[in-house]
Amino acid sequence: MSINPTRVTRLTLAPRLETRRLVLRGHVLADLEDCVSLWEDAEVTRFIGGSPATPQESWFRLLRYVGHWTLLGHGYWVIEEKSSGRYAGEIGFSDSQRDIEPSLSGMPESGWALFPWAQGQGYASEALERVLAWGDETLGGRRTCCIISPQNLPSLRVAQKNGYVEAARTTYGDEPILVFQR
Repeated sequence: MSINPTRVTRLTLAPRLETRRLVLRGHVLADLEDCVSLWEDAEVTRFIGGSPATPQESWFRLLRYVGHWTLLGHGYWVIEEKSSGRYAGEIGFSDSQRDIEPSLSGMPESGWALFPWAQGQGYASEALERVLAWGDETLGGRRTCCIISPQNLPSLRVAQKNGYVEAARTTYGDEPILVFQR
């Protein structure tokens, strides 16, 4: 792991960010039900792990989200639709310590997942643009990355629209994956 702790501002809670249509906020315990619903949806997980998560796996995911902020000063946000307050999905940066070549070590890894009802409305692009702007201001100019299934055309467009460039083609979990960097 090549994180330089002197260059990262430590936050214990996710800062609230806003876009024209969205609120990005930190996870709280009351989000567990929505987190479980998101990650047990087969359409959501089709390109992210390939199978729905159990409630226990979603609980551990929620704990990781909070832990990222405490230990690394970055993490994931809840995406809320501003007009309704509805939980639309999740987005942010992680350090997943993946066993992957090329190594992603030292690069915050961006990722996003939205409920099917929130897909196709530009929410992922809008939220990612705001998250990356926050990252540019806060992460000390570090390069970021994301990994995407080559079959996940909507996420490929979101990444490319926000300045990610394909850096490698590899496998992860025995599946083909594209590595993007920004």
